[in-house]
Amino acid sequence: MDFQSAAVKGGIVSRTWTADMIAPLADQGEGTRASFVAKSFTLTTIPTTAKLHISALGLYRCFLNGKRVGNDLLTPGWTNYDHRIAYQGYDVAGLLQRGENRLEIWLGDGWYRSPMMWSDKPIPNCWGSRIAAIAELAGPDGIILSTDASWVSGGLPVLKSGIYFGEIYDARDEARIDSHGTEAISFDKTLLVAHETKPVREMAPIAPIETWVDDQGRTIYDFGQNAGGYVRYTVEGTAGAEVRVEHSEVLGPNRYFDNRNYRTATAHTIYTLSGKGAETYAPYFTFQGFRYARVTITGEAKITAIASVPISSVPHVAAGFTSGNLLVNRLVENTIWSQRANFIEVPTDCPQRDERLGWTGDAQVFAATACWLTDSQSFLRKYLRDVMADQREDGAVSHFSPDPTRLHPANFPGFAGSTGWGDAIVVIPWVLYTHYGDRAVLSECLDAMVRWVDFVWSISDGPLVRPPSHWGDRGFTFGDWLQPVGDNRKPRPTISDDCAATLYHFIATDLLAKIAGVLDETKLQSQMQSRANDIRSAFAHEFIAPSGRLAHNDQTSYALAFLYDLIPAEHYEAARRHFKTLIEDADYKIGTGFIGTPALLPALTKLGLDEVAGKVFLQQDVPGWLYQVSQGATTIWERWDSMAPDGTIYEPDMNSYNHYAYGAVCQWLFESVAGIAPDPQAPGFAEVIIDPAPIAALSPVSAYHDVAHGRIEAGWECTGDEVVYTLTLPEGCSGRFRPGPRHGTPVLNGKAVTGETVLPPGQHHLTFTLQGS
Repeated sequence: MDFQSAAVKGGIVSRTWTADMIAPLADQGEGTRASFVAKSFTLTTIPTTAKLHISALGLYRCFLNGKRVGNDLLTPGWTNYDHRIAYQGYDVAGLLQRGENRLEIWLGDGWYRSPMMWSDKPIPNCWGSRIAAIAELAGPDGIILSTDASWVSGGLPVLKSGIYFGEIYDARDEARIDSHGTEAISFDKTLLVAHETKPVREMAPIAPIETWVDDQGRTIYDFGQNAGGYVRYTVEGTAGAEVRVEHSEVLGPNRYFDNRNYRTATAHTIYTLSGKGAETYAPYFTFQGFRYARVTITGEAKITAIASVPISSVPHVAAGFTSGNLLVNRLVENTIWSQRANFIEVPTDCPQRDERLGWTGDAQVFAATACWLTDSQSFLRKYLRDVMADQREDGAVSHFSPDPTRLHPANFPGFAGSTGWGDAIVVIPWVLYTHYGDRAVLSECLDAMVRWVDFVWSISDGPLVRPPSHWGDRGFTFGDWLQPVGDNRKPRPTISDDCAATLYHFIATDLLAKIAGVLDETKLQSQMQSRANDIRSAFAHEFIAPSGRLAHNDQTSYALAFLYDLIPAEHYEAARRHFKTLIEDADYKIGTGFIGTPALLPALTKLGLDEVAGKVFLQQDVPGWLYQVSQGATTIWERWDSMAPDGTIYEPDMNSYNHYAYGAVCQWLFESVAGIAPDPQAPGFAEVIIDPAPIAALSPVSAYHDVAHGRIEAGWECTGDEVVYTLTLPEGCSGRFRPGPRHGTPVLNGKAVTGETVLPPGQHHLTFTLQGS
């Protein structure tokens, strides 16, 4: 129950506040000792209900009578703080007591003012220079307590914290002394909105699978799983003894502890013991990405318990996929773990180095897979609001959101406007519509979508996009980022920037026409359809030879062009042959980067090249999905060649071992291999498109997905060329089987199938023979 008036607008909940935003006068600025604000108050009776609404500039952790309020982490979360700031609400009647009570709010720098961005000169105080808190405690009869300038403040045992830095904690200094006052600061309370997605929470702790001591006497713990979170440990020893925990994702040759890829992110914790028996510590205001921890003890102390504690905004899976290939099963698990580690308030690229930013390109290629694997609706919708808040006046979309560079363009100019990245503002809403039936997100983002596609058209004033080559120039594009080239003596062909940009120009424009149709925006729909047709014609003229060969003869060009129907009918068969030959000549090795990879296997499947798709997917050399799994990866790598077969780390300056983008292949596993896909004509899985494309080497396959209607289950097994496929649809969910050339002599529920068939809720059995590709 909210005892104050609340309002809902555009899906965002706000409320009326009487409290002030108060800053601790004990605070000495970014990178210094953390502070608290506190207030004691007296209750003659304990109210039957009591709710605390609370938020902060920076991060907070709240205590009522010495007991922690709630178990959410990294509150109030990460948004564009100049656009909106989340608040949380907690039922706290059970923590109140008759007589004197004390409410204490601990404050850390967090994303709000920790130095952000990779650089020798990162941006400090990005959204503000003062940490502060706002809170109201309300009972049935009104406000019991609210923040104002009468509150006191003081220093915390957290001596320093930062998102990239880590944390220093001195347990000898845990007494909170009310040494300073507070100040009510100027603050626009209309920025405060109820937390828009699920809170960050701890997952089950992971015990180390191996422990050893290095040649300098430091203990290294292998937790067996790369994750985003922190190390929690219990230690006993004398006062003043120190425990330092460093983190790494991988080991170098000879099991060398190697975290060079963290770059300038110190990413450590230092804990000084109080000497008062068993002491348990985990950081309050930071997190790390790691599999390994190196513990250095100075003085007399002993670790008696230790664990890796993963944290995530999406800890619960909504789908599963298993096959007869254990490496594939582990690849799916790796994708889930990468999503968990990088879906911490914002869909970040990585959780470990001096970056951890919400890159739009990564998010748009992975969005559909994210929605398969977890309930990502509110998480991605909240992210889209940050994307819109960062959109530039000319329509350019930031490379990442929340965007530290928008408020500090002099430090990092030109961090907006890349095709393939900015298209997130069109792609992600469509994914949320198809997966969840979320029509409102289309309306909310429509204006931003139009401004984006208009911006892309304006780069070259026409359907062909010719981006500038220099980073920071208007319309610069990342193209097919990290597209592999193979042997540098005879590199494979790669897509050009103008081809990649024009492809995505079409994808976004064509998709916007569909969205306009859903929203009954007929004028916009007609305008965008016409523009998409112009781009399609210009693309064919510029990039397709009369022989049907694409200009750059690279895998990304063919994959995207086929997947999005940009190949004219007269060139279709010839282009298909060129594409197939290109893959075969590459020995089925992947030749795609960030934007091409999610399209590669779906395009091959669409063309009926199932056998080719299977060989590409299952080959275990670099570059390939299963190479990293065979190397012991437990999350998805940023680069196909992140580690050599001998364990050598490749280019540590830009090399993350927890980067979910290439895990987008899981969408293909569900929609093509398992054969279940959402139907945009009946969104939210009201109807499922049933079109299995079995890869015999994966048999048997089993998949499930939890949707609003219940659980969808599908699976198949191959015996020779015969496939036995089973499907279960929950009530409220129908299926539509579309037999294609790959489904020889299909028999559904005992009857031969001659055309498209609607399947009601319940269990269904389909048999067919595999046809060659």
